[in-house]
Amino acid sequence: MYTKKSIETLSPLEFTRLKPQIYCGSTEYSTQLLIEIVSNAIDEYNLGHGKEIEITIDNEKGFVSVRDYGQGIITNNFREDGITTLEAAFSILNTSGKYREDGTYEGTSLGSYGIGSKLCCFLSHKCNVTSYYKGTLEHITFIEGVFSNRETKKTKEKDGIYVSWNPSEEFFTHTEVELSKIKDLFNTLSCLCSGLKITLCTNDDFEVFQSKRGLEDLIDDSSEILTKRLVINKELDKYKLNLVMTYTSNYSSSIIPYVNAGLTESGPHITQLKSVLTRELNKFFKKKKWIKDENLSGEDIQEGLSIVFNYTAPNVAYDAQVKCRITKIDTKFLTKVFAEELQKWLSKNEKEIKKIADKTIEARKAREAAKKARESARGKQQKKEKVLKFSSKLADCYGKDRSKCEIIICEGDSAAGNLKMARQKDTTAILPIRGKMLNCYKASYEKIQKNAEIMTIVDALGLTFNPKTMKLVYTPKELRYGKIIIMSDADIDGSHIKNLFYTFIWSFCPELIMDGYIYAGVPPLYKITTAKGYKYLKDDVALAEYQKKNIGKKYTVNRFKGLGELSLEETEDTLINPNNRILKQITLEDIGETEQLFEDLMGTPVEPRKRFISEHSKEAQYAV
Repeated sequence: MYTKKSIETLSPLEFTRLKPQIYCGSTEYSTQLLIEIVSNAIDEYNLGHGKEIEITIDNEKGFVSVRDYGQGIITNNFREDGITTLEAAFSILNTSGKYREDGTYEGTSLGSYGIGSKLCCFLSHKCNVTSYYKGTLEHITFIEGVFSNRETKKTKEKDGIYVSWNPSEEFFTHTEVELSKIKDLFNTLSCLCSGLKITLCTNDDFEVFQSKRGLEDLIDDSSEILTKRLVINKELDKYKLNLVMTYTSNYSSSIIPYVNAGLTESGPHITQLKSVLTRELNKFFKKKKWIKDENLSGEDIQEGLSIVFNYTAPNVAYDAQVKCRITKIDTKFLTKVFAEELQKWLSKNEKEIKKIADKTIEARKAREAAKKARESARGKQQKKEKVLKFSSKLADCYGKDRSKCEIIICEGDSAAGNLKMARQKDTTAILPIRGKMLNCYKASYEKIQKNAEIMTIVDALGLTFNPKTMKLVYTPKELRYGKIIIMSDADIDGSHIKNLFYTFIWSFCPELIMDGYIYAGVPPLYKITTAKGYKYLKDDVALAEYQKKNIGKKYTVNRFKGLGELSLEETEDTLINPNNRILKQITLEDIGETEQLFEDLMGTPVEPRKRFISEHSKEAQYAV
């Protein structure tokens, strides 16, 4: 209920520790903290201060440190609020020397929000920061993000910053740094920053990252078809473009875009570069009469393309602290220089460029042929499936009164085989699914859409997704079956399959349960055969009762391993015949308790499941 205390004001420390993913992105590993501190060191290098960065990672003890040899931060410099500049740089949000275009970093630094160093401090048990500046040092210790103590003294150490920290397990699933990811990053940074030396010391390894050829070392030349690459190194005021481009025999493209030495995923810089490349190649190919009037598409031209570039520009705007997607950037220098240098390269390397033309023209032919094949196949499919668009494994029923129809959802083709033969074709549909379904509790709409098994069920039932609520919607008139029956083996795996199905329905269309459409089929676990005939028993409890009542009598017990083990006659008797089969309607008494049960059993935390198993272990039945 909304109260006076519903609106809270949190300090930057409290908010960051409550919602670390807002600034960190993924909190599965603590890798982002290291990236933030190294990014600050890279900014120093790009200003011409310090050509070496030393990193130590001890994943066993949960310890990480970075030492750069940049300018350092002025030591023992107290501000009006009573704290030093160094302390503010690591504890007060939005404190940075990188905001302004006319500042020290000229607006072209990778760090720009004044957040990265604070993340390292706020999300660690302990964070030590030392600034070496013109013969003096200032050392500060933070405990759980809060200032603990300060020490200042003279030193002979070179200028720079030393930061060490212990990432807290309170905020990260794994406090370790992802070594493979960080090594790839250091290799890339050494190529982006010519002359930079990065030394990495880990528990059992010592490695130095230093590039001789710069960006060219990032191009995989194993399948390259050109002998002379396009290499650009141009600079004007605060703008700079370093680029290497070639073509390979691959069918895919590789575009690796950096901005201010930070890897990006999307933005105007990528779009504009692709546009210039498409425009200039089409123009050159037409000039040489390699193509006629119709231009090649960007998709054709990018086949086999391999390009890596770093664009330095001021006042870049990102969509988040992790700086993957750029929302605003001035690309005038990028497009102008790229177009001019590309034109020169094309005119000087005609024989080489003919290889690109041949490859792109072949790419267009292949694309057009594939399009025709898809259209032909789609046309044939539409003619073949005039009634249903569902999976061909759905054996549908043909009754006009859909409220009297039912669908049995079962595991695998073996179980579906006899069900399809034993069913009443006018009222009973059979849909086999492969293995265990996706756990849909808290699953995203995008993840659900990619799951073929679930989307087949959605289509078969006649449901639709509401784009606003991201829930399934049904109306009684459009629902294709009056009974929706989940049928699985009478064992632990079968119970799990049923629970996953219930989870899917509860997460995306609980009204189907509330309105009484969902049923569970209960197949027998045992068949008792006597001289007079046979009977089926659903579980171990039923078998124990039968054995108790029939002591001394002759009978045989046959245990079914699964639905696929039943004969056609047994399938019809126990699963299809409405007079003999056992169906349990899935109902609920309390919505809140039901939601809590799904949260405990199917949610992310492990402890509630352990507690539930411990409390209910005596109720479990064990198959023999």
